[in-house]
Amino acid sequence: MSTTSKLTAQEQQALADALDDEYKSHETYTQVIRDFGEVRPFINIVEAEARHIMALLGLFEHYNVTAPANKWLGQTPRYTNLHEACVAGVQGEIENVALYDRLFLSTQRTDILNVFQSLRSASQDRHLPAFQRCAQR
Repeated sequence: MSTTSKLTAQEQQALADALDDEYKSHETYTQVIRDFGEVRPFINIVEAEARHIMALLGLFEHYNVTAPANKWLGQTPRYTNLHEACVAGVQGEIENVALYDRLFLSTQRTDILNVFQSLRSASQDRHLPAFQRCAQR
């Protein structure tokens, strides 16, 4: 399949679902930083989420598909303390990994699968352990 051929509706939805989840994570972690200051692991992971968004937006651009708007601006959960935010971060990253596990089935395009795998790995191997350590403190 040519990498420049038109995306299927399923592929477009998969990209939209991935972008929406990355937007949600980025905005949630940004709100935690606003509420509790520049605390780890949020300050590191929010930057990674911005890179994830850019990777996905690059795919939208490559395939000439309009990316959905970020519906999470000002719509993210608020937490009463940092521990609660870290516990929510653990759950969010678990859900992110599960999302990518589902999205792998949406396409056979190597470029999309590579981005999905990279983002899934970041959540599983780096973000989740960081939030687990935070939640244990």
